[in-house]
Amino acid sequence: MQIENKPLIGQILVKENIVSADNLEKGLYLQKNTGDFICATLVKLGVSDKEKTFLALSRQLTIPYANLANNSVNPKALEKVAVNIASHYRIMPVEIRDDTLYVAMADPLDTCLQDDLRLLINAEIRPLLSMEEDIFEAIRKYYGVGAETIEKIITNGLAAKEHNSENKKIEDTSLASEDASIIKFVNQILQEAVHERATDIHFEPFQDELRIRFRIDGILYEINVPDSIKHFHSTIVSRIKIMAQMNIAEHRLPQDGRIKIKAEGEELDLRVSVLPTSFGEAVHIRRLSSRFFLELEKLGLAEGNLKLIEMVIQKPHGVIFVTGPTGSGKSTTLYAALSRINSKAIKIINIEDPIEYQLHGVNQLQVNPQIGFTFATALRHMLRHDPDVMMVGEVRDYETAEITIRAALTGHLVFSTLHTNDAAGAVTRLLDMGIEPFLVSSSLECLVAQRLVRVICPKCKEEISSAKKQEFIRQTKGIKMDLADTPLYEGRGCKDCRFSGYRGRTGIHEILMVNETIREMIIARASAQAIKQRAMSDGMRTLHYDGMQKVLAGITTFSEVIRVTQEDSE
Repeated sequence: MQIENKPLIGQILVKENIVSADNLEKGLYLQKNTGDFICATLVKLGVSDKEKTFLALSRQLTIPYANLANNSVNPKALEKVAVNIASHYRIMPVEIRDDTLYVAMADPLDTCLQDDLRLLINAEIRPLLSMEEDIFEAIRKYYGVGAETIEKIITNGLAAKEHNSENKKIEDTSLASEDASIIKFVNQILQEAVHERATDIHFEPFQDELRIRFRIDGILYEINVPDSIKHFHSTIVSRIKIMAQMNIAEHRLPQDGRIKIKAEGEELDLRVSVLPTSFGEAVHIRRLSSRFFLELEKLGLAEGNLKLIEMVIQKPHGVIFVTGPTGSGKSTTLYAALSRINSKAIKIINIEDPIEYQLHGVNQLQVNPQIGFTFATALRHMLRHDPDVMMVGEVRDYETAEITIRAALTGHLVFSTLHTNDAAGAVTRLLDMGIEPFLVSSSLECLVAQRLVRVICPKCKEEISSAKKQEFIRQTKGIKMDLADTPLYEGRGCKDCRFSGYRGRTGIHEILMVNETIREMIIARASAQAIKQRAMSDGMRTLHYDGMQKVLAGITTFSEVIRVTQEDSE
């Protein structure tokens, strides 16, 4: 943005205490290298408030400021401007009144740009001031992720049809351009997923639409994409198959693969699964990152639970089971435990389906049932390689469970997972598989149940009202907690947390240490409820109780704990 007497806006910002004089000097120095406007530079540096900064600039320029993050956009204004024009000129149509289109621009003094828009849109233009990053974000939000790319494909496709009868070479060139655009679109979706911190990407075909959803902090959100994306479903799936080294000619059977990409300076490992449905192939992409928490201290373990885990993973033999539903962070916990004890003095072998993290110094095996390489087969051969510690991705059947337990009885420390609702339920699950009670009793050392709860967004965190607090106290069902003077919090909802009030997740845990009393109860085939009650009397903190402690600490909310524990407050 070209403005005469540039220091003037800086002087205004300093005078109104929006930015300090020292920070203004830093911004001006950086601006010389970047060429950005000083207001945008100061906001990017984090030394001035965006709203106050641009409102001050708005007053100086006598041009209204458009806060695209908080204000809605008129759909009729969107219809007036094609996405390729909005992207090319870096503008965002906001409102249309009396044949006048109000357009957000990073440089509202650019009269040449305004003249171009008048010719292209055939309407009177009134500029609004906005930040360039907010404009790009609004384009993605309102037009859809990759909208410009899809429009380009459609344009090229139409051009190909028009020239089809005249020149075959032109058609081939257009198709090549379409392929390149699909590659760009898929890359845009992957980059958007990384930007939004999504752990999963779902491409779901239905009769009249192709729906794309991201799982963020455990919750699925539908991503705004152009409606015309449904016409390119098969091409998108083929592109993903090529990236994952799958068979693009196979459409009848499920397929699995992996993709490695680099986004936002981070190397990502993507696990891809393709599933044939009645309306085409659905694609699920799970994001695996080496930067995920592989330290016990970062898993949300309470101090007492952390000490128990650190103690039990130092044992020379026995089985440690981590239980919970899919997506509750079981593998991450096991990897964090392995990372803690990993050293040159011990040999660790890991068998998984699939391998989720790469750990230096650990022998990691990938299950391949198609060639007969199952968990049970791998376990038998692992024992011949003199391991000290073994990790079995999941115990699913009697054969795997029996070999796992017998490995523990022969002097190995074994980590594994089970799908049960709580820690005590793992005992019942093993007995139901057909494992003898004396084998279960002799081998088990520790059972860990865990869930992931969303963390209150730090940007919009606020103390709840007294009425909400009284309702919380009423619903705690007699849990002995001192709530009178304890402030409770929730997230109001903001742009950073997608207006959910939450950003990020942490774990809540239930750790059942198998002592002599518990062993006797297992041999006697006591119920899971009886074992749980005994463990609680021995000091075990339940999932619900651990979650409540995080509520009192201002980490999460009561409703979030209830959502993931299903009111397991016994």
